[in-house]
Amino acid sequence: MGLSVKDTLRVNAGENVAAASLGSVLGLAAYLGVNEVMARVGLPGLQWYPADGRPEWSTVAVCLVGCPAPAWIVGLLGARRAALSPIAVRRTAERRPPRTWGALLLVPGMGVIVGYCAMSVLGKDPSGGTASSTLVPTAVLLTGTGLVLGLPPVTAWLARRTAAVSRSLPLTLAMRRTEVDPGASLRVTTGLVLLVFGASLTQGVLIELDQVSRRTAPLQEYQIRLSELSGDQRKELVRLPDVRAHLTTYSSWSPPGEPGGIGLDVVVGTCGQAARTAISLRGCVDGEVMRLSGPVPPTEYDPKPGDRFPFALQNGRKAVLAVPEASAEVDAYQPSVLRPDTLLLPPSKAPVGLAAGAGSLTLVSGADAETVRAVLDGIGRVAPTAEVDAVGIAIDALAQLAVVRSLLVVGMVLGLVVGVAAFVVSVADRALERRGQVAALGLLGARAGTLRGVQVVQVVVPLGVGLGGAVVAGWLAEASYLITGGGAVHWDWEGLPVLVASAVGVLVVAGVASVPMVRRHVDPELVRRD
Repeated sequence: MGLSVKDTLRVNAGENVAAASLGSVLGLAAYLGVNEVMARVGLPGLQWYPADGRPEWSTVAVCLVGCPAPAWIVGLLGARRAALSPIAVRRTAERRPPRTWGALLLVPGMGVIVGYCAMSVLGKDPSGGTASSTLVPTAVLLTGTGLVLGLPPVTAWLARRTAAVSRSLPLTLAMRRTEVDPGASLRVTTGLVLLVFGASLTQGVLIELDQVSRRTAPLQEYQIRLSELSGDQRKELVRLPDVRAHLTTYSSWSPPGEPGGIGLDVVVGTCGQAARTAISLRGCVDGEVMRLSGPVPPTEYDPKPGDRFPFALQNGRKAVLAVPEASAEVDAYQPSVLRPDTLLLPPSKAPVGLAAGAGSLTLVSGADAETVRAVLDGIGRVAPTAEVDAVGIAIDALAQLAVVRSLLVVGMVLGLVVGVAAFVVSVADRALERRGQVAALGLLGARAGTLRGVQVVQVVVPLGVGLGGAVVAGWLAEASYLITGGGAVHWDWEGLPVLVASAVGVLVVAGVASVPMVRRHVDPELVRRD
């Protein structure tokens, strides 16, 4: 119509900016409303006040400017080809085949990832070192980029091979169309492919965090200083539902100025209580003071039979305990209160009135995450001000892991919803672009079911290729991350079905959403223009 190239690009960019600006305002308004509701409901492991979630003015400005600015740039760059050569972008014009260089990025990326996975299968441990910390992130970036850029050539090759052997009219039409215009798959599937690929890596990060924040032994100990507990609180703590056993430990008294590390710890309890805490306890005699020995070397000081150690009493005096000849062999999950350099003291032979400042109460439970969390919650209800030392684990890390897991799950769900919604919008947009071709096929006698089948296949095939590659590459990338991390878990078999189910769910939603986009109504004007 005579508009210059520059003005044409500005008009297109202005439309993008208007849509992005409206979307930014609606997104901020939706977030503010959701924040007020979710702050009162909360997430698993995460609670906050509504004011904490309200963005600052600088954040609001970034959102309102950060969305329209890229939209302006994309509007200028994306329409340049159409503005310079309108005939070249007509659907009937000859298109250049997709470039295959993008798919070549998969070769080094997957080569590194598969190499680490093969080393794990062969029984070798490649964890540690600076090489893996550099190679794995680089391989992940190359693989993710190769998945996106390699999707058009792979889709075109698959469509060409499928159309050559197909005897189904809807499948042949769909594959020939995909072969001619494979770049459409890049536009409508990039976000979902990257989302599924990122979900795999996210699961690996959660597994790694879980491994470093929890105890690997099947039993978990909790130590609380007796000086922070009353008699009633001690009775309530030992009766917690998930507590299997309890022991009381005391440390010997040392005069001021004496070097540390030379002392004796005694565990007040019966052989049965100690046996429920240890892997095995052999040679223990009830009612007798036993010197514990075992395969683990003493931590600091190895007391010998006949050595005498003073223990502080509540009245300020000292009670002296001697190391006996009798010994019991103990094998316990370390770290533990049952060590080879301690004494097992029956309650009947414990000095009366041992000072609480030198003692601590040890509770024992299972080590699974739910049990640990339940015991910690129980201790918090009974003694909210007492400091708890969960042996072998970091309580702060457990809390942070719950927060990170909640945020990642919410992010992945929102990303999946937004990605599917954007995909459906893109499918609808492309269906409108193809109305002329649909009308022409209708004039030639194509049935409505055939046209719908073509539309569904055109949508599902490129998306299935991308999601399938994302699931396989993401799972292998997650495995390489776990292998080089040095943890006990190398293969996330539990997370794989979740990824596959998510990918299949996206395919079903995309296929169902594409069915009503096809209309068989013949518009002669569309046919004439085509």
